[in-house]
Amino acid sequence: MTSTEWWADLKSITLHVEGETARLWPPDASPEYQAARLALAEAEKALRDQVEAVAAQRRALPRGAQLGPYAFTEGPADLADDGPAQPVTLDDLFEGHDQLLIYNLMMHPEDTAACAACSMFVDGMRGVVRHIRQHAGFAVVAPAPLDAVRGWGRARGWGDLRLVSAAGTTFTTDVGVAGSRGALFPAFSVYARDADGVRHVLTHPADFPDGSWRGMDLLSPVWNALDILPSGRGNWDPDNTYPVA
Repeated sequence: MTSTEWWADLKSITLHVEGETARLWPPDASPEYQAARLALAEAEKALRDQVEAVAAQRRALPRGAQLGPYAFTEGPADLADDGPAQPVTLDDLFEGHDQLLIYNLMMHPEDTAACAACSMFVDGMRGVVRHIRQHAGFAVVAPAPLDAVRGWGRARGWGDLRLVSAAGTTFTTDVGVAGSRGALFPAFSVYARDADGVRHVLTHPADFPDGSWRGMDLLSPVWNALDILPSGRGNWDPDNTYPVA
């Protein structure tokens, strides 16, 4: 519950009747559909319970490794401005919180565009970042030069996100999102700050340790929305060609 009971004047809430819930089908749904849908609801509840159990296991991880300050680079909040660039540390990205969520953007120092799937994930964060920032700092970090990262951010409409260059640092290698030849891996990573400094909490990559996919799909509204369509996600992959603004 929040300190402000914002729901008190909303008819969509105050007119609720205790015990009523949304119906899962129109009045003329067949008995076969109703039975199958109820079975699906039970499976969905079991999935919810498993997600909750995994979340509790995630929160119970032992204390992670300490990390250095790192000399990142960040530009002005307004993406329309090219400069000035200024140094920023990992600690600075916490924005006054003791938790930090970073999206590790697959944008190599020689690239002028980011990975299309990464870009889709970051697109999705735009709608929720104001809520995340009630709990934690959030930033998009890439090893590409700052002007390239900001240029791609302008093309995608990421003006409400912190875009940070880790060029010239060992950050992406240290946190495990860079390969031996410089390839990059998509991942969210989480950090905590306390009296001892900044420590790593969790890296949440797109692939599981066995190489199988869909490791961080629950963090994308796109994949979750496609999964409830009759067609599912099929073999579709995002790309950088269709309009996003």
